[in-house]
Amino acid sequence: MSLRGVIEVAPTAGGQVLEISAILRVDIAVDDIDDAIDFYTQRLGFTVTADVPFGEGTRWVEVRLPGSEVTIALVEPSSALAAGRFTGVVLRSSDPRAVHARLQASSVAVGDLIGGSDGIPCLFFLREPSGIQLMVNDGQ
Repeated sequence: MSLRGVIEVAPTAGGQVLEISAILRVDIAVDDIDDAIDFYTQRLGFTVTADVPFGEGTRWVEVRLPGSEVTIALVEPSSALAAGRFTGVVLRSSDPRAVHARLQASSVAVGDLIGGSDGIPCLFFLREPSGIQLMVNDGQ
């Protein structure tokens, strides 16, 4: 099943078009911020865009893929945001098979490749050290 050709509808609230233009950031709770920074930068190729003190004894850390406007904030777990779960975050790759092989060779916990034919996107899931699950797919 391909998602191409889906009709886009402007978001509305009470009949008014909302002035929301982009996803700015996704917050992901991690058990250890330094381990998460290492994983996202050394294993996935993100860059650190913010690493500053935030409140008492905590830090605000954001990472971003080169060329992307969306950042991921690596935050401490809270009652509202728990570590070790599926995030719903999907990363796009032009070659998920190659990314899968490279991550697997570097001991990243990756699932099996899924799809890749009959209009089904080629994808796989991976886990970062806190147990956070992300999806990588070819963007179909």
